[in-house]
Amino acid sequence: MSAKPTKGAPTKAGPQTADAPQPDAPATPRPPFALIETVKQARRLAAVSHEAAALGLYAGQKATDAAALVPELQVVDAEPEADAEALKALVDWCVRFSPAVAADAPDGLFLDISGVSHLWGGEAGMLADFRARLRDNGLAFRLAIADTPGAAWALAHYGQDGVIAPPNGQGEFLKPLPPQALRLGAEAAAQIQRLGLRRVGQLMEIARAPLGRRFGQATLTRLDQALGRSAEALAFRRPATPWTARLAFFEPISAPEDMERVTQDVAAKLCARLEREGRGGRRFEIAFHRVDGRSPSLAIGLSLAGRDARRIARLFQPKLETVDPGFGIESVTICAYAVEAVSGRQERLDAGQDPAVEDGLAPLVDRLVNRLGPTRVFRARPRESHVPELAVGRDLPLEKPAQEVQPWDRETPRPVRLFRQPEPLEAVIALTPDDPPNQFRWRGRVHRVRRAEGPERIAQEWWKQDIADVSVRHVRDYYRVEDADGGRFWLFRSGLYQGGEPAKWWLHGLFP
Repeated sequence: MSAKPTKGAPTKAGPQTADAPQPDAPATPRPPFALIETVKQARRLAAVSHEAAALGLYAGQKATDAAALVPELQVVDAEPEADAEALKALVDWCVRFSPAVAADAPDGLFLDISGVSHLWGGEAGMLADFRARLRDNGLAFRLAIADTPGAAWALAHYGQDGVIAPPNGQGEFLKPLPPQALRLGAEAAAQIQRLGLRRVGQLMEIARAPLGRRFGQATLTRLDQALGRSAEALAFRRPATPWTARLAFFEPISAPEDMERVTQDVAAKLCARLEREGRGGRRFEIAFHRVDGRSPSLAIGLSLAGRDARRIARLFQPKLETVDPGFGIESVTICAYAVEAVSGRQERLDAGQDPAVEDGLAPLVDRLVNRLGPTRVFRARPRESHVPELAVGRDLPLEKPAQEVQPWDRETPRPVRLFRQPEPLEAVIALTPDDPPNQFRWRGRVHRVRRAEGPERIAQEWWKQDIADVSVRHVRDYYRVEDADGGRFWLFRSGLYQGGEPAKWWLHGLFP
């Protein structure tokens, strides 16, 4: 099933229920068929074909009873793990219709088609294209579109196949459906059936307080979700976004130059819409939909929200060579995420916007981030801590700090290169108890110290509650030293000096 918060397309795909019509019935009748599963040490039918359902068989029935009623029944063991993988593949395939797709195990999915149906000329055109592609892949299905996931699910399972409920009009379509269409619990559904209530409309006519007392709060919740009175959360495989654009081709493409061209074209189409709305995106994802159903995708990020199509296409260009076009690409989609309002570009130096940020530094940062990775490019930010590894944080390269921070103390300089973990030193020669080393070996090389400054004693921040051990073993005496070759190092001795025990020395950073 697929659905969306404001207008959704629910799809029921797969042979696992009897109410899914076959797209093209064969000329000769097929024998009844069923899948078998073991439930509490009993063999039961997991799913039945239309031929088996016409003979009175149903999911959940004991296999022995089914065999007695229909001796010619053909059975095969169900494979729930394989079904789950197939549904996952179908969810990935549906990204060509919407970037927000959620699985509805075991045999359905939801699509959030907010803001994307216009790419097919409307919801009817999108539904027709979806139907044709499912049919071409040999899948049995039922489709419906409604404002809410609950209504879309109900119409796809119990309503007319292919129905499109008008905005805020799902209530009238739900009234003739059985109460099971609300996805009620087994106990509530059985009690409703015992009382002779056969339609959702009858439940809608009952006052809320008596309805909740008699059938439970879950029944009220399901009814409210179907009618749009309360929201329903869906676990989308990708985040939902209405900012998407699509290009379809008369003939599949596969040449690298064609892929570069369509990347530029689809980015221009999306950026034109962002321009009209005065918005920009921080992350863009493009998907190339192949004729075999696979959709390899690429993603890039911007340090500042933007909508420059040429700049976005250039960031995608180095990654295009990693996309395998297979037997051809029939369509391409692009989505923008982290969309936010952006002002128009300033052309004057005195207009309040530094053009160097937009025209020089930001594109450079974007190229580095997309080539090296989002964690490799950052801006160091001072943090209020005298412990070296806690005194620096990482910000986005061009992100302005939310609040003023205390700058680093110029009287206690820190090395430009601070190691993530201090590295041990060997063969250290030093006078005790407080003198700097005269010699040490690091990474297999002996360094003779010519100049030294220190010590600077740093202890644990004992006043913080998350510090469990504040013993003198964690005291550090730091020294800035220079060797005979001019190399400058920042090293420390851990713990206080104790006679008879060798001191432990570590290298924590390097000065330029």
